[in-house]
Amino acid sequence: MSSKQNEQAISPIKGMRDILPEEARLWQMVEASARKIFELYGFRELRAPILEPTELFERGTGASSDIVTKEMYTFTDKGGRSVTLRPEYTPSVVRAIIEHRLDLQPLPLRFYYTGPMFRYDRPQKGRYRQFHQIDVEVFGEQDAAIDAEIIEMAYRFFQEVKVEGVSTLVNSVGCPRCRPAYGQALREAATKASDRLCTDCQRKAEINPLRIFDCKQESCQEAARTFPRITDYLCEECREHFKKFLSYLDLYQLPYRIEPTLVRGLDYYTKTTFELVVENLGAQNAIGGGGRYDNMVKEFGGPDLCGTGLAIGLERLLLVSKLEAPAPDFAYFAYSGEQARQASLLAARYFRTLGIPCIIEFKERSWKAHFSRANKIGATWTVIIGEDELSSGEYQLKDMLESKQYKGTIEQLTQIVIEKEKARQGILGRD
Repeated sequence: MSSKQNEQAISPIKGMRDILPEEARLWQMVEASARKIFELYGFRELRAPILEPTELFERGTGASSDIVTKEMYTFTDKGGRSVTLRPEYTPSVVRAIIEHRLDLQPLPLRFYYTGPMFRYDRPQKGRYRQFHQIDVEVFGEQDAAIDAEIIEMAYRFFQEVKVEGVSTLVNSVGCPRCRPAYGQALREAATKASDRLCTDCQRKAEINPLRIFDCKQESCQEAARTFPRITDYLCEECREHFKKFLSYLDLYQLPYRIEPTLVRGLDYYTKTTFELVVENLGAQNAIGGGGRYDNMVKEFGGPDLCGTGLAIGLERLLLVSKLEAPAPDFAYFAYSGEQARQASLLAARYFRTLGIPCIIEFKERSWKAHFSRANKIGATWTVIIGEDELSSGEYQLKDMLESKQYKGTIEQLTQIVIEKEKARQGILGRD
């Protein structure tokens, strides 16, 4: 047996996966739509590191959250410092605002970003240990109107990427003034129902009883449905903010339902929380969610700057999106001989300067094999260059969709391609 046969194939880490070219085109379309829609609302892209100091997420995400206690990818680097692959984006953005004093700039503090996050959780359909999010954040806007506008923007984005049947679950989790009284009432209720709670939720009842609402065990969920509602404990400011938030959702005519147990999985939320859910995804039906975090920047040592935002899970969104990637349009070059190959290289360079994608392969083929290859890889056009074409200075162009053939100079052929593509895009309604 050879040494190669003894070698074992290296598989990806559990919960990680490859995104192959055909699927990646859909990702590119979704990301392009996000950039287009978000920039209509004044958002600008911010890119933060994937790796951050562990204390950033412990402080920002919350020491009692499942993310920090169970799910973070944390390790010690070669300098002896504890670092973590980001499980979410918001703490990194808050750090960036403070570090670069972005609050002193005249531009609106409206950011968006997309990229991978990492959480050690049980992999399942639409949920991986390396997953991807599109996030938006707004800082310095206290009015409830911005919370509703973010949701309205999300609906516009969903329409763009052909996601249907979206509805919104909303709640208020109060603020540091009114939440302690609710926390005490919740703790008392959890103590009375401790025999119905799992061991983990019994622990949460003492540390942070709000986290009980995150538990997926049916017995804990049943118990949680009998607990006091936080909306009955809101202070006047939080109650008024929630009322205004709902009025703006009504203004936009967006479908929503008040969900008293919706607290989200992060400790930093204040006032507004929401989730965007769709049908046909089972129990894990949320494709996005967010809310307010009015004290987070200040707690990180920065200015007293309120914040609100939204995160959309790309994997789950693509499970329900009806978006279809069009077949790529490109020209394939069929040639015979070294001179024709060189002419093809120069012709392809000219095609590309005019924005026409081209593929040249460098394996010698017969004419029949060239045409078979062009068909197999789905070429829209085939440019034919042989001895006769080199002698005359006029190349041949085959329209693979309409089975029509043209002859002309390289300039003439590129104009034919451009005009044909414009006509086809008009018929298909493509931008």
